[in-house]
Order: sequence, then structure tokens, then C-alpha cells
Amino acid sequence: MEFFDTVKSRHSTRGFLDKAVEIEKIMKILDAANSAPSARNLQEYEMYLLDGKEQTAILKGIAAQEFVSKAPAAIVFCAHTKNSSEKMTLSDIFPVLDAAIAASYVQLAAAAQGLGSVWVASFDPGKLLKAIGAPAGLVPIVIMPIGYPAAKPEPTPRRSLDDMVHKVQKKS
Repeated sequence: MEFFDTVKSRHSTRGFLDKAVEIEKIMKILDAANSAPSARNLQEYEMYLLDGKEQTAILKGIAAQEFVSKAPAAIVFCAHTKNSSEKMTLSDIFPVLDAAIAASYVQLAAAAQGLGSVWVASFDPGKLLKAIGAPAGLVPIVIMPIGYPAAKPEPTPRRSLDDMVHKVQKKS
């Protein structure tokens, strides 16, 4: 699929067919995430793959949305944050941003292969880390369920570029 077609065709998917995602497609998705840029190229995030409904079922009661535990696959993105206080500096949030960028690459890679996904950030962090076997010190950022869409969602309304793009004027 051409890049801009992929971007336009990607929609949040919350319903999946009862069909496993081929490991070749999952590997392409993970490789795309690994190609994402990161601050200072430190790649301070981890990805946890849940491949198959038996594995995603462990997310039941952890993610606020029940469909997550029924997805054929999911990837959990966690960041290596150094400071979780309210006084975080910009460099403290780089790992969170890096994980978010990688998750965005995953969404586009999934869409390019005819798969659906959705960003899920409503979950119990402690229970999630325990369920995926992540070590202490990681902060879960997003769960990305992935699978073949059960339906094609209608496009959501978008703000116009005129409304959201502000041209910076030269100062005299």
C-alpha cells in the first residue's frame, strides 16, 4: 500500500475477526517499530508481544476495554523512565515519547498489511507489568491490540488544517 494511502486508511479498530495474525506480519510490524527514531538513539523502551488469544486473555480486567483481552495479538510498550515525579524534565520524557513513536509505527505497519489496531492507554499499570512479566523500573505506555478488523470503521471527523496549522510570522 502506498504510504499516504496507508495513513488515510488507518482507523482505530476495536473489533477483530477470530483469525490469528501470521507471525510474518507480526515480525514486519515489530521491525517497523524498531526502525522508529528515538531521542539520542537510546531506544529506551521495550515491547512485549502477546501472540494469540490465550496470551491476550491475560489482559482481561487489566485494560479498561474488554475487547483488548479478545484481540488475536497485542504489543505492550513500556518506557525506561528515570523520574516519575511531577517535576520531569524534557529529557525524562524522551523514553515515553520514543515508545509513543514506535507505537505509531506499529499502527501504520499494521494498516499497511490489512490489519487493524487501536491505541489503548487505560489500564492498571501495576497489574499490566506483572501480567507481562516486565521488570521493575518500566512504565507501561500503551497496549496496542492488533488483528484483522471485524468491520471497517467510518472515518472520524478531523479538524481542518486551517484550524490547526498556524504559520509563524517573521518578527521584525
